[in-house]
Amino acid sequence: MAFGPYLLLATLEGLVTAAVLALMALGLSLVFGVMRVVNVAHGEFYMLGAVLAWWFASLVSGHPAIGFLLALILSPLVVAAIAFLAERLVLSRLNYEPEATIVATIGLLYILQQLALTFYGPEARPVQAPFDMRISLPWFGYSAYKLAVIVASILMMLATWFALTRTKIGLVMRATQYDRETAQAFGIPVGRVYAGVFALGAALAAVAAVLIVPIQQAHYLMGLDPLLLSFIVVIIGGLGSLRGTVVAAILIGLSDGIISMFFSPTLAKMLTTLLVALVLVFRPQGLFGTVAR
Repeated sequence: MAFGPYLLLATLEGLVTAAVLALMALGLSLVFGVMRVVNVAHGEFYMLGAVLAWWFASLVSGHPAIGFLLALILSPLVVAAIAFLAERLVLSRLNYEPEATIVATIGLLYILQQLALTFYGPEARPVQAPFDMRISLPWFGYSAYKLAVIVASILMMLATWFALTRTKIGLVMRATQYDRETAQAFGIPVGRVYAGVFALGAALAAVAAVLIVPIQQAHYLMGLDPLLLSFIVVIIGGLGSLRGTVVAAILIGLSDGIISMFFSPTLAKMLTTLLVALVLVFRPQGLFGTVAR
């Protein structure tokens, strides 16, 4: 193939990566932005979403779209419920102290990982895509499902933005983010808001996992790389900045896809690490973050 087809293919693959990474990082950034909690177990909620997606999809027979839709609805709900319980039983009892919550979420990471290994096993298992179509592009055919993943991710991010900026729930979340004590004084149940935010962040990770699992098989160790990339995204975009998270995810996804295609995946990871270092040196708050006062 000539340069043009390679570039188009690399761009499309990079956009798929960026779409899933944006959803994953959006949940991580949301939890930090509202709760000021660094959730090290975020990757395991992603993994749990993929494992549950395989399990739910395997429960039904017939057209694969039925099992996929069941997984897309139930997996995020189950993961959100688990995250809600974890927040109520663990994080709230630690009063959201930064050091304590980091240690607690590391422990939660290993608990979820070992539970998945015990009940799911070490095998990587696929989930069949809901449809198998190819879109004819100028030089080649491309998976319609991968394009659907990009569209679904955009819709989910728009829905999250709308909920945060145009609804009463979003107003309560933002009030809690800006001043926890004042919000409590006005009768806002801060504890329940935090639990809901933690559950929402985990649900976004689970949705990302359900979308990607027909492309990448479900495995009990699959949460590590997305977690690291999500931290890179929120560092570059700015901790707590939803706009920065989306922009950084697109930047990382496209650069990873294009550089990996024309050079090597190792070079892509090296350049990403260099970008993180430059951001930390010259703009520690991230591209769209704000300086704490």
